[in-house]
Formats: sequence, C-alpha cells, structure tokens
Amino acid sequence: MSRCAKVIIGLALAGGLGGGLVAWSGIINVGASTGHWKVTELVLHWAMRQSVETHASGSAAPPLGDAALARRGAGHYATACAPCHGAPGLQRSPVTSGMTPEPPFLPRSVGAWKPQELFWIVRHGVKYTGMPAWPSLQRRDEIWAMVAFLRRLPELDKAAYDALVHGSAGASRSIAAPGEQEEGARVRMETTAAAAGCTRCHGSDGRGSAAFPRLAGQSADYLFASLLAFAEGRRHSGFMRAAAAGLDEAAMRQIAEHYGAATPEEDARASRLEGNKTGGDAAAGGVIARRGDPARGVPACVACHGLEQGPRFPHYPRLAGQQAWYLALQLRLLKAGERGGTPFAPIMHAVAERLSDAQIDDLAVFYAGLPAR
Repeated sequence: MSRCAKVIIGLALAGGLGGGLVAWSGIINVGASTGHWKVTELVLHWAMRQSVETHASGSAAPPLGDAALARRGAGHYATACAPCHGAPGLQRSPVTSGMTPEPPFLPRSVGAWKPQELFWIVRHGVKYTGMPAWPSLQRRDEIWAMVAFLRRLPELDKAAYDALVHGSAGASRSIAAPGEQEEGARVRMETTAAAAGCTRCHGSDGRGSAAFPRLAGQSADYLFASLLAFAEGRRHSGFMRAAAAGLDEAAMRQIAEHYGAATPEEDARASRLEGNKTGGDAAAGGVIARRGDPARGVPACVACHGLEQGPRFPHYPRLAGQQAWYLALQLRLLKAGERGGTPFAPIMHAVAERLSDAQIDDLAVFYAGLPAR
C-alpha cells in the first residue's frame, strides 16, 4: 500500500472517530427550536429535490383532469394534510411553526413539482421531515387522486376548496340512525360523530357519486366487515384506513346498520356510468355475469352476487347499481392481488386473475346498469 493511500485511510478513520466522539458527547443540539443553519437548510432541500427527481424520473402520469379524481383526494387532504400544509382561507396549525423543517404551504408551493414527483413524495414520504409514506402503498389510484387534487390546489379559493372537500354532502351534514325516533338526540349525536367523514364522501343516503362508491343496498354485515378490515389494514386503502382506524366496533356497527338500511331514490343509469373512461359492452358483461367464461375458468357472477335481487350471502357485496368505475377498479385490484379484506377475498383473487381487462370493463358496465335497489 502506498504512503498516500495510508494517509487517506488514516484521515478517514480519524474523521470517523472524531465524529463519533462528538455525537457521543451530546453537545450537538438536536432541538427543533433552534432550526437549521441556512446553509444546512439549503443543502438538505437541494439533496431532497435531487433525490425526488432521480427516483421519479422515467415514470409517467396518467390523465389528471377528471374532476371526480381530484374530488377523491380532496377530503383526505382536508383531514390529513391541511393541518400542516394549509388550505385556501384556512390557518395552519400553530404546531407547524415549531417544526424543523417547517412544512411548506402547498397552495403556494406545490406548483413547483411535476405530477410524477408529487406522486413519489406522497407515496414514499420524506425522511427527517415529518412527511409520512402513504399508509397503503398498493393503492396507486388513491395516490394519483391526491396528485390530481394537489395540481388544482393553487387555483382554488375557499369556496371552491370547500366544494371539493365536502361535495354535495355539505360541511356539517349528519346521518340519522335507524330507530332514531326512540333513541332521540343521543343516537343522532353518536352517529354524527362517528360518521362525519362518511357523509362527506358517500352522502347521508349512501348513494355515492361519480367520485365515491354507493353504500346503500349493501348488507350491514358486509359493511361492518369492510370497515373492520380497513381499520386493521387487511383491506388496503389510505383513505379508508384513516377514516376507520379511529372508530370502535360499536361505531362501525352503527354506521354499517345505517347504510345497510338506507333505501335511496334510484338515480339515472348514466350517472353510474360516469367516470368509466374505458368503455365496456354491457351485453357481453351480462353473458359473463350469467354464464361465466368456462374457457378461462371464470364462474358465473350471479352464483354469489346475484343480479337485481342482490347476493345470496350477506358477506358478499351487492354489485347491481354500483358505480362502473368503482367496480372496474376493484376487479383490477383483486386481479393484481392488491385488495384483501374479509376471509372471502381469496375467492375473488382466483376469479379476477382470469378476467381480461376488456371483460372487467364489460362486467362493470353491465352491473352498473342494473337497478340499484
């Protein structure tokens, strides 16, 4: 070994030992109250941006102009992101001023990032900043919904922001539990507290929308099992895990019984097909639903899920009248093995993986066209 190499190795060892001694001494102030030196802040932010650009390079964003896609991300932003990152017309939590680094005010700064870079940040988070990774990495569709909303955020005023966040449900709309007349205000208050987030997305009548699935018509047993699976992380969803994790089983059962008993007015078939961008042949879907596809090993859907009359077993979901985009999405998640949940999910994994993409779209359009009740 040359003398020069020995000197370099010696200096490296000495530097490492010196750094270790400094850290061991505890003299470095790690308190957030002192902030970073300006040069440290610049270097860390530069390193973060370079890392995001590198890891996001080579990926492409899907179309993000769909208003329903942005609507799906808006509610989660309001509850999980706005306290730190702010929103139009709303003050951030004062806690953020004591964080190092302080979270950026996104209505002003989010435009500096490309869509694929935002996707990477939302999905993976950023170390040492308090920015967490997405709770369900499998749900790329949810993360793109967040990106679609973030891209619209700089152009929103408070009224437009509130409209996206709360939709037609309104900021304070509540639901009433079955049998409320006898229980009085106590039941109404309990249900409102438990279901405040439910009405914002699914409506008080459970009809859903072009952005959210229909809950009315599902059995209370299926809805309760789904809420429990979301809360425990067995069914993947960053949106729903955040909503369900704060509920105890009594509140879950109350919400499930409300929506299971709901009988909404029938909406137009066209509204249930809204958001289904890939098309689909309802007649072809009807053949698969009634007869299956023996050549591909696909059984008839009606054997478990029925048609207008609904499923034969309360733990199976009702498909008739559901939003077409939602049915197609769930079948693709099942096909990819990225939707779990109840003990019956493996049955659908085996079925969905045998369906082609065209058959998935056909089935979604067929079931969406059936009467919802």
